[in-house]
Amino acid sequence: MTTQTDYPQTAKNYGVLDRPSSVPTMHKETLRMLLHEELARARIRDMHRAIDGPRHDLRLARAARRWNRVARWAARRSRRYSR
Repeated sequence: MTTQTDYPQTAKNYGVLDRPSSVPTMHKETLRMLLHEELARARIRDMHRAIDGPRHDLRLARAARRWNRVARWAARRSRRYSR
C-alpha cells in the first residue's frame, strides 16, 4: 500500500528566505578579501617571474635554435622539390 509521502514531492513552495542569497551581506569585508587575494596573486606572479627569468631566456634561445633548424630543413626540402 502506498501513501502520498511515498511519491516525490515536486511542488514545494520555496520562499525567498529559504534560498541562499548570492549577494554578499558584508560588502566591505568582501572587497577587502578580494583585494588581498589579488595582491597575493600579484606577489606570486612576481616571484615566478623572478625565479623563471634566466630559464625563460634559455627557453627562448632553445626555441630560436629549433625554429632555425626547421627553417633550414624547409629550405632544403623546397630546393629539392623545386628542381
